[in-house]
Amino acid sequence: MAIEYKTEKQKRKFYDSGNWKQLREHIKQRDNYECQECKRQGRVTVDTNQYSESAKRKKIILVVDHIKEIEDYPELALDEDNLQTLCVNCHNYKHGRYVDYSLWRKKPKWDDEWW
Repeated sequence: MAIEYKTEKQKRKFYDSGNWKQLREHIKQRDNYECQECKRQGRVTVDTNQYSESAKRKKIILVVDHIKEIEDYPELALDEDNLQTLCVNCHNYKHGRYVDYSLWRKKPKWDDEWW
């Protein structure tokens, strides 16, 4: 029987595993703790090691991403060549979860000029 990562429970079990946590740290180290997508675009995003008081943990700046998703390619789940370090923004953008926060700015009450 082949390993599957289709359900949230299956994925959570994988992402909570010691094998994944160890490999994730290795990939971040291999990628010099830099977002590889930002690097391709001439920007630099690195891990800041800042602490979040509200979350009571280190702020997550970088994540390790599966280039080919584990739902579709479970055999590549622990393949180093299928992994890359991304910043949270690039990772969310890749998965269609990007939010343009500039659109949240409050619009002026009047948009025409008054003299």
